[in-house]
Amino acid sequence: MKISRSFALPVALSTIVLLSACASAPPSSSTFSSSQAGVKQTVRWGTIEAIRPVTIQSNGSWIATATGAALGGIAGSTIGGGRRAPAAGAVAGAAAGGAAGNAMSGRSTEGVEFTVLLEETGQSVAVAQVGSVHDYRVGDRVRVTSDGTTARVSR
Repeated sequence: MKISRSFALPVALSTIVLLSACASAPPSSSTFSSSQAGVKQTVRWGTIEAIRPVTIQSNGSWIATATGAALGGIAGSTIGGGRRAPAAGAVAGAAAGGAAGNAMSGRSTEGVEFTVLLEETGQSVAVAQVGSVHDYRVGDRVRVTSDGTTARVSR
C-alpha cells in the first residue's frame, strides 16, 4: 500500500503528539495509579518546616520515541522518488521522528518539595510531589504516607 506524501507526514506528527499526551502524570497527593490502589501505606504525622517550588521533569517514554521513529520512517519513505531516495528518507524520518517523540515525552510539571518534621521520631524528611507552594504553609500539620518507595504529603 502506497501512502501519499500529503497524508503521511500530518498523520505521523499527529500520532506522535497524541501518544505523548498519553504519558502518565507525575503523582500528586490525590492521584494514584492503579498499581498503587490497595497498597498498604505507612502514615506518619508531622509539621511542615520548609516548602520550595520545584520542577518535576517526567522521564522520556520509550513508547513515544519508538512510535516517533516508526512513523517518521514511514513518512520519510514517502518523500522523494527513485530507488534510493525512499530508503534515505525513511532513515532521516526515523531519526527525526524518534527525536521528536523523545522530546515531546519529556514534559515538566509544577511541583513542591516539603521538608516535614515527623512527630513520632523527630526526624526530618523531604518529599517532592506535583502541586503548588500556595496549597500549604510552613507550620501546617500534615500526614506523610509511604509504601516504602513512594511518599506523599497531604492534610
